[in-house]
Amino acid sequence: MAIALALSLLPEFLLAQIVPGTAASRPAATSTSPAAASAPTSTGGVSAPAGYTLSPGDQVAVDVFGEDDLRTNGRLNSEGNLTVPLLGSIRLAGLTPTQAASRVTELYSRDYLVNPKINVTLLSYGTRRFVVLGQVGHPGIFEMSPGGIDLLEAIAMAGGYTRIASPERITVRRHDASGDHILKVNAKRFTKGKGGSFLVEPGDTITVGESIF
Repeated sequence: MAIALALSLLPEFLLAQIVPGTAASRPAATSTSPAAASAPTSTGGVSAPAGYTLSPGDQVAVDVFGEDDLRTNGRLNSEGNLTVPLLGSIRLAGLTPTQAASRVTELYSRDYLVNPKINVTLLSYGTRRFVVLGQVGHPGIFEMSPGGIDLLEAIAMAGGYTRIASPERITVRRHDASGDHILKVNAKRFTKGKGGSFLVEPGDTITVGESIF
């Protein structure tokens, strides 16, 4: 009898070992504590700087507790959007992972889920490039660290100003969800001890103008 009972349980045991995450491998609901059921399991990701906001190209995982079919991961597209099951394309760029989780929670709560528990994890950074043109020593395409850089650091990476550069005549072309924008920056005031800075964003094109003699 003992042998027959062991053989009858063998298929369920093998299923639990081969297909993790199925009902056979999860503990029964009666053994799950309220604390464990309060949030989705976090997918291993990278350690982002404090206050880091997501950018196009970043890879993220969206975990919905108790809804395996809604779990997804992918890279934010050039517009900063991620395609999420049921919700379609939603913009996450410019949000911290915590803010992104709140955004997804809000959208699922409207029409699909009751009190959803959602976690958004940054899995890897996208390539964060910017361009420096005009009167600098080495115009070209450069990469920034996840922590970001300011305008003076970006110009230093491009070899600094040329002899005829005009720091007060710098333009930055920036693209976001609403389209292209041209920003005019007077970097000369940043070098005179007056404080202030200009943060470069991924995708920016910086052009240093020429002095007018």
